[in-house]
Amino acid sequence: MNKDFRIKDMRVYVVEHSSEAGTYFQQGKSKHWLVDNLIANPMSGHAPYRARRSSWGINALDSIVVELETESGKTGVATGSGGVPAAWIIANHFSRFIIGQDARNINLIWDQMYRSSLPYGRKGIPILAISAVDLALWDLNGKVRGEPVFNLIGGKVRNEIEFYCTGPDAAAIKEMGFWGAKVPLPEGPFDGEAGLQRNVEFLKSQRKAIGQGFPLMVDCYMSLDVPYASRLATACAELDIYWWEEPLSPEDNEGYRRLRQAHPGLKWTTGEHEYTRYGFRKLIEDRVLDILQPDVMWVGGLSETLRIAAHAGAYDIPIVPHGSGPYSYHFIASRTEPAFCEYVAASANGRSILPVFGTLMEGEPVPVNGRLEITDAPGFGMEIAQRSMLRQVSLDQIA
Repeated sequence: MNKDFRIKDMRVYVVEHSSEAGTYFQQGKSKHWLVDNLIANPMSGHAPYRARRSSWGINALDSIVVELETESGKTGVATGSGGVPAAWIIANHFSRFIIGQDARNINLIWDQMYRSSLPYGRKGIPILAISAVDLALWDLNGKVRGEPVFNLIGGKVRNEIEFYCTGPDAAAIKEMGFWGAKVPLPEGPFDGEAGLQRNVEFLKSQRKAIGQGFPLMVDCYMSLDVPYASRLATACAELDIYWWEEPLSPEDNEGYRRLRQAHPGLKWTTGEHEYTRYGFRKLIEDRVLDILQPDVMWVGGLSETLRIAAHAGAYDIPIVPHGSGPYSYHFIASRTEPAFCEYVAASANGRSILPVFGTLMEGEPVPVNGRLEITDAPGFGMEIAQRSMLRQVSLDQIA
C-alpha cells in the first residue's frame, strides 16, 4: 500500500468553548445572531425557551475537528458538529475502520462506519460523526494528490460561485453584493393571529427596504404547520417571495404535498435537518419540493451529498447545500446545472462577512461582493489555525 495513502494515525479534537471559533451551532464565545435573536423555531411553543435558540441548547455541543495522518506524514483535516458524543464515536468506534486503511477507500470506510453505527440511530449525532471523518478523508486525498477536492468529484465547471446570504437584514445583504437575501421568520403559530400579522409586516418591511426584483427568501426553521404556512404564503403573495424554506419537519412529506397542491406557483424547500440518502429518498421521489438543501457537514459528508445529488438529478431537483462553507463550495464548483451557494452571515449582527468557522481554520475563503473565485488549493484548502483552541479527545478523557 502506498505510504502516502495508508492512514497511521487519527486525532479527534473538541473546539474549546472559550475560543473564537467553531461551526454553525457553536462559535465559542463569539456572539451569533442566529443563536441569540428571536427566531421562530421548533421550541417556540415553550415559553421559557422561546426567546433565544441558545436557551434551549442548540449550542450545547461543541464543534469537533478530525485530523488524519498517513505513514508519509501527509495530513487531512475537517471540522464538524456533535461535540464530545460525536468525538467519542469517532475516536473509540470508527477508528478501527480508519487507522491502517488506504485513504482512497472512502466508500468502504463510509459504509463500515454507517452500518456499524445503526444501533446508535439513523440521524443526528452518528451521522454528524461520519460526516466529519468523510470530509477529512476527501481533504487528505486532495492534499496527497496535490488537487482540490472538486477535481476528485468531476472537475471544475465554473471559475466563480455566486451566493445568496442568510441574515437578519435584507437591505444589508443587498448592500454587501449578494444576489438574494434570506431572512428568518420571527414568529410562528404559537404567537396567534397577532403574530401572523407581525410576520407579514416584517416581511413587508424587508421587501420595501430592498425594492422589487431582488430575490427575498424566508427561513421558517421547521416552526410552522400546514394551515399556518398556507395562510402566511397567501398573505404575502404580493411580496414575491422567492422561496419558503423548511416550514415543516423534513419527515412531513404529506404536509409538503399539501402545501405544493395549495400553492403550485410557489417554491418550497427543505433538507438541512435531514440525514443520509435514505432520509432524502421519499422527498425526491414524491416530488414535493422545488429545491433540496442538505448540509454537507451533517448529512453524511461529501460522499453522501454526491449520492443524494445523483438521485435528485434523475428527477431534475436542484441541490443547494445549507451553509457548510468550503465543503459546499467544492460541491457546487463541480455541478453542471445552474448552481449557487448559501453564505450564512457569521458576524454577531449578521451584517458583515466573516469566515464561517471563525478563527478555527486558516485558508478559509469568504465571498466578496456575493462572489467567490475558485482556487486550486489542495484538498479543501484549509489547515488548523491554532491548536491551542483544540482539546484532543481520547477514551481516558471521556470516561
